[in-house]
Amino acid sequence: MNKFFDALLALFGAKKPSTPPAPVPTRPADSPNEPAQITVSRVLVIVYDPVMDPASGKKLSQQQGWYRTEDLITGFMADLLKYSGGMARYQIAERIDVNEFPAKTDGFRYTPQSYLAVLRGESAPHMPQEVDYSALLTQFKALERVAQNEIDEVWVFGFPHAGFYESTMGGPGAFWCNSPAMKNTESAKRRFVVMGFSYERGIGEMLESFGHRCESILLKTFEKLSGDANLWARFTRYEKITPGKAAIGTIHYAPNSTRDYEWDSPTVVKSECFDWLNNFPNFKGDIRDVNNLNWGGGDIRAHHQWWLNHLPRVAGRKNGVHNNWWQYIVNPNQVM
Repeated sequence: MNKFFDALLALFGAKKPSTPPAPVPTRPADSPNEPAQITVSRVLVIVYDPVMDPASGKKLSQQQGWYRTEDLITGFMADLLKYSGGMARYQIAERIDVNEFPAKTDGFRYTPQSYLAVLRGESAPHMPQEVDYSALLTQFKALERVAQNEIDEVWVFGFPHAGFYESTMGGPGAFWCNSPAMKNTESAKRRFVVMGFSYERGIGEMLESFGHRCESILLKTFEKLSGDANLWARFTRYEKITPGKAAIGTIHYAPNSTRDYEWDSPTVVKSECFDWLNNFPNFKGDIRDVNNLNWGGGDIRAHHQWWLNHLPRVAGRKNGVHNNWWQYIVNPNQVM
């Protein structure tokens, strides 16, 4: 039948109707006073903490004397609320405790005995180490729940060698988020992030994982801007790469760092970090001497709190990007 109508259209010189192209999203117009939006994110928490001794019922975290997941969650959420100036508000939609080891991409699962052998150095960690994210998302119906607006992201807690990325993104248009985007997740209908945490480590390490998420999302947010318009590039300057023009640095490099994770250097450098904190986006040239005493003397959590506290969170939009960067960090669907 379609061929018959196509022939008629050709006979009378008519053109076959074409499917209209999908609308191209456009950046909102700039505004000096567009309000900064508070972003709420509902989280599905999945905790892999298997029972290691059936007789006593002791879980892995208890047996090893590691952190209580509930304490990590409480402290982490409190830090994000405080250092985002109230702009990032996380709510736990549901917590699921799982009495098993997660499956790797080849289907392998540790047993209590095989995992303890790895911890004791008697066996090498299983390779490949990466968790089967597809199986995880299917098991907990995460894609459906994101699509139905029940949850906005997922936090997974595990242990050393569990195989989780610090963060990874799924959904249509998902992009690099400190790891490759998850494949075959378009049915979620929205972008979402899966954070991977370890209850063997503390809140400082959780903030580091989140900081890398910030870096990836803001890099994408500003990728079409260059020169002075790329404020993210300016924010991340540190003395080693831009002598005399340090700002806040990256999650690994403080303004005076000369190597990864060097947050304890007493070396004094000039930085515009106070200008970012107090005057953004109307910089006033407030350049001051700073060193490790400004961000906690070398403590991982203190440095990351300091770094997060400098992320802009004020009203207005310039060059298509809102002056409240937390809107993009918490909700990557706002990234154009």
